[in-house]
Amino acid sequence: MIDFPAPDPAAQTLSAALSSVLREDIAGSNGSIAFARYMERCLYEPGLGYYSAGLQKFGSGGDFVTAPEVSPLFGQCIARSCSAVLASLGGGDILEFGAGSGRLALDLLAGLERLDALPRRYLILERSAELRQRQQETLREHLPQLVDRVSWIDVLPGADFRGVMLANEVLDAMAVERFQWDGETARLFHVAFDGERFHWQLTDTQDDTTRRIATLCADCDLPAGYISEVNAGLPAWLQAVGERLQQGLLLLIDYGYPRHEYYHSQHGSGTLMCHYRQRAHDDPFLWPGLQDITAHVDFTAVAEAAVAAGLDVSGYTTQAGFLLDSGLDELLQCAGPGDSVSYMKLAQQAKTLILPGEMGERFKCIALTRGLDIDIPGFRLQDYRNRL
Repeated sequence: MIDFPAPDPAAQTLSAALSSVLREDIAGSNGSIAFARYMERCLYEPGLGYYSAGLQKFGSGGDFVTAPEVSPLFGQCIARSCSAVLASLGGGDILEFGAGSGRLALDLLAGLERLDALPRRYLILERSAELRQRQQETLREHLPQLVDRVSWIDVLPGADFRGVMLANEVLDAMAVERFQWDGETARLFHVAFDGERFHWQLTDTQDDTTRRIATLCADCDLPAGYISEVNAGLPAWLQAVGERLQQGLLLLIDYGYPRHEYYHSQHGSGTLMCHYRQRAHDDPFLWPGLQDITAHVDFTAVAEAAVAAGLDVSGYTTQAGFLLDSGLDELLQCAGPGDSVSYMKLAQQAKTLILPGEMGERFKCIALTRGLDIDIPGFRLQDYRNRL
């Protein structure tokens, strides 16, 4: 039994308001809604969703810690990769999807400034008005000389984008469908309300989505009773993003597996996970709007959708492999040994980023490109595309 700290009264009021919205949605949809719709509203409902409300999410005082919050070394390594791409293009822009606290933008821009490789523009596509404000405050406070180079946008740029598109822990926060396989057919889980709480409800409707999932389950030889998730919106998202990338790199970093590991009998309950106050659990109905809801990424699906969108899959590796190939050791050495305290602190942060039991193996990096013919820093040391 997980000991969850109780939300404060303001947070409970926010959650109650979102729960009311969800109950109305369910009542108006014949008694249930698809889990993907529930997850989308829990995370992004304007003013009420997890990423839309003003609650602390990132860092030790929030619900989870991302790599940029762990160490500035993460952004500095990505700067090495971006610098090489921008140099090969003779310049260009950077677009970051879902910039969180703004920490990655801060470290990445600072690293590019030191490399004399700043982009023409640094664009941030952020759905949350609250996070957008936090990002602006972070950059104004710590990097005022570069704020004029940063722009926040509401929609994807035009089809002439040249440079680097970057998404760190974005795919895991995309709404997923949850399903159960009975050995012959796949059934989707919906969310219903019994008068007291939200609960799962299996549906019998068969459509294109369930038929595609059934083919996937049969191909992976999954046992009856198997439960998992599928990101049905991923192909459309990559198609839309790919249409804008005229030339350059789309770098995606997230936790996940190639398909043969993702849809495996050992993962018979799926990968759905929630994060609340540094506690991980599997109940998406706990305090809607106050917790993160995520699912691991099927990187084979990412590669397939990328190819369908006309992109090249130019690299796939672990976060550890990416950071080490991007100069993590060199950056760490630059911090010492003169200042031993600073060096030891950074060394501990580096261990969190690269050790197998921490983030090093759980997180993967995939390089999707168009019109780019260089060896991308981050993918030269290890390339696991054959595992996809």
